[in-house]
Amino acid sequence: MGLVADFNHYRSRMNEKIQSADNLIIKRIFNLDTNAYTAGVLDIKTKELIGLTCSLVLRCDDCVKYHLGKCKEVGLTTEQVNEAMGLATLIGGTIVIPHLRRAFEYWEELAHV
Repeated sequence: MGLVADFNHYRSRMNEKIQSADNLIIKRIFNLDTNAYTAGVLDIKTKELIGLTCSLVLRCDDCVKYHLGKCKEVGLTTEQVNEAMGLATLIGGTIVIPHLRRAFEYWEELAHV
């Protein structure tokens, strides 16, 4: 399939399974997560960059992929994404570098989607 398609397919499939569990706590967490990234005092682009940088610092590859996809959707440029990822690497330290490599790879793949 490809890196982006594989990730999106797996995420959708597993989210369906999670939602079918019909657990109130999980539903509330998913709802909170969705609503947190809507426009407010901060615009959506800013929130996605924050999500991306936090995800890199926390070293969550799935979260990084998700936020990179959203960054592309909202029209952030490669330069903007790279600057945010640079800050995340500065804050997180060299342990973030392997995740940064995968992030760069995924961002490049998004350009072809």
